Amino acid sequence: MARPRKFVESDVVSSASEVFAVHGLAAATLDDLVRATGLGKQSLYNAFGGKRELFFRALSEDREEATRAVSEALGHDDASPLDRIRGHLLTMAIEFSSSDRRVSLTTRALVESTGEADPLSTATKDGIEQLAGVYAQCLEHARDSGEIPEDANVQSLAMYFVAVTRGMELLGRAGVGRAVLTAVALDALRALHGQRMEEADERP
Repeated sequence: MARPRKFVESDVVSSASEVFAVHGLAAATLDDLVRATGLGKQSLYNAFGGKRELFFRALSEDREEATRAVSEALGHDDASPLDRIRGHLLTMAIEFSSSDRRVSLTTRALVESTGEADPLSTATKDGIEQLAGVYAQCLEHARDSGEIPEDANVQSLAMYFVAVTRGMELLGRAGVGRAVLTAVALDALRALHGQRMEEADERP
């Protein structure tokens, strides 16, 4: 009879995620994971299959959490779509400038990805597209309500905001302060306001 596990998998994954966020997949060692999770090497292998498998498990949970957080930020109906995006970006500027905030595992994977057809690149691309889908939904509401032009490329704009927020996260990790990140957030919104101005200029 198999011995019952004496650990909570979600706690192990969370602890491993912290290790991977700091060191990345390549540099993180089994010894790092053993220290962080409190499990022995064999137990890690038995439960998750190895370091790489544990990384992808942690990455999947990080991706779902990131998507859920953005969905909640952009899903409030008490503000216009563009105001929701504005509030979200300003909140990100505050969070990313925090001195004790680690880079998300999603962004860490993005940095480590080679762009080649391997599992890491595929998982990273899936995460980017999942986030972009949330932004696209909010931008579609903005288009339907007339806040951005009818011919606005919603998919391109959605990917643009993924790029902006991931870039802000890396800048914050490098020590860029809140004031600068706030300016970046506000400047990013001018892309949408600029589209509205162009549409107005084209009207007879």
